[in-house]
Amino acid sequence: MLWNRAAECDRSTALFSRFIKMRFFLYILAIAAVLVSCTGNGGDAATNVTVDELFAQQDSVLAQAEEYSDTIVIRYAKGLKVDYREDGIHVTVSNPDPSAKHSKAEEIIITKPSSRFICTTALQLGNFEVLGLEDRIVGMNSLRNLFSPRMKEQIENGKTVKIGKEGNFDLETVIATQPDYIFVSASKHGGFEALKDCGIPLISHHGYKESHPLGQAEWIKLIGLLTGETKRANAVFADIERKYNTLKDEVAKATTQPSNSTSSTQSTTSTNSTSSTLPTVASGRQMRDGWYIVGGKSYMAQIFKDAGADYVMKDNEDSGGTTLDFEAVYAKSVHADFWQTDDSFDGEFTLKTLADEDERYATMEAYKKGHVLFCNLSATPYRELASVQPHLLLADFVKAFHPEILKNYEPRYYKLIK
Repeated sequence: MLWNRAAECDRSTALFSRFIKMRFFLYILAIAAVLVSCTGNGGDAATNVTVDELFAQQDSVLAQAEEYSDTIVIRYAKGLKVDYREDGIHVTVSNPDPSAKHSKAEEIIITKPSSRFICTTALQLGNFEVLGLEDRIVGMNSLRNLFSPRMKEQIENGKTVKIGKEGNFDLETVIATQPDYIFVSASKHGGFEALKDCGIPLISHHGYKESHPLGQAEWIKLIGLLTGETKRANAVFADIERKYNTLKDEVAKATTQPSNSTSSTQSTTSTNSTSSTLPTVASGRQMRDGWYIVGGKSYMAQIFKDAGADYVMKDNEDSGGTTLDFEAVYAKSVHADFWQTDDSFDGEFTLKTLADEDERYATMEAYKKGHVLFCNLSATPYRELASVQPHLLLADFVKAFHPEILKNYEPRYYKLIK
C-alpha cells in the first residue's frame, strides 16, 4: 500500500515536472516569435538598429521582393490613382501641381505587362534604375550627363538607342525600337506632337511635380504596374519610405528634447519647455532675372522641414521653383544658418566661386560659417536618382543641420563646400 502511494507520488512529481518544462518551452517559443517579428520589415526600432546604421545598409531590397504584395496602393502621390477592375488595371495619371488643375488627366488600362519603353528625361530613367529594370528601356533622349553604368553599357552595345532631343527626335529610330509606351514630361513640349503621330501611346510622367518627397518616389509604382513588377516596386518603395520616415522621426525627437540651455531662473517657471530653436536655411541664388528659390510648398521645402530646419521662405506659396526680387530674398536669407544651392559646374565649386558671382554672397551668415550646401548637377546623378532617393536627400541635410544624428553618413548629393 505504501509502495503504491510512493509510486503514485513519483508519477505526480514526474507529471508536474513535465508540465513545468512544457510551460518553459512555450515561453521560450513566445520570446523567439517576438524576436523574429521584430527583425522583419519595419522592425528596426525594436532591434535597436540606430538610424546611423540604417543608412549604412544597402538600399537594394530586390532579393526580398517576393515577400511583398503584388497589389499597388498609392499613399503619397497626388498624380496617380489605381483601380483594379475586371477588364484590367485602370491607372489615372494627372499633374499634381495645383497650378495645373485644369490639365487633362490620362487613363491607362493595363491588361498585360509591357517590356519596351522610351524615356525622355533623366528622372524617368531613374525610376527604372532603382527597380533594376533598365533593360526595359529601348530608347532614350540624348542626355548631357548620363550616370547609370548599365544604361551606358546598353547604349554601347545597341540594346538602347538614342532618339535625339526635344524638338528634334529621330522618328524613324523611335518607330524602329517598337516601344510599348513613350514617357514624356509636362515641362517639355518640343517634338511630343510628332511622337504622337508615330501611333505609340505617350504617358506624361509628373513625378517631379509632387510636393511630397515620398510622393515623387512613389511614381516608381507606375513602372511596376506597367512592367508587371509590382512586388519589386512595393519592396523598393517600402525601403525608401521606412528609411525616410525613420530619419524624419529621429530628427523630430532630437529637436524637441528638453532644452539644456534653459537658465536657472527660467527653469522654475517653465520646466516643460522644449528646444524650439531650429537652424534656418536659405535656398538658391541669382539666376538671370532674379533670385531663384525653391517654393515654400515644394518638395525641397518639405525636406528642409523634415530635416529639422526652418526655411526662411516657407511662407512662399509656390509648389515648385520660382524667381523673386534679389533684394527681397537677400533680406530674408542674409542671416540664415545654412544655404542650399546647386548648379552644373565643371571642376570644384568653392565659396570663392560663389563670392566671385556676386560679392554680396560673402556677407551672408551661412557663407561666413562655411554652411553652404552645394550639389553639382554635372558630377552627381541628382537628376536621375534624387527624386527616387528622397531618404538620401533628407540624410544629406540632416548630416549638415544635425550632424550628431548621422555621424557616419557620407552625403550623396548636397555637401558643404569650402
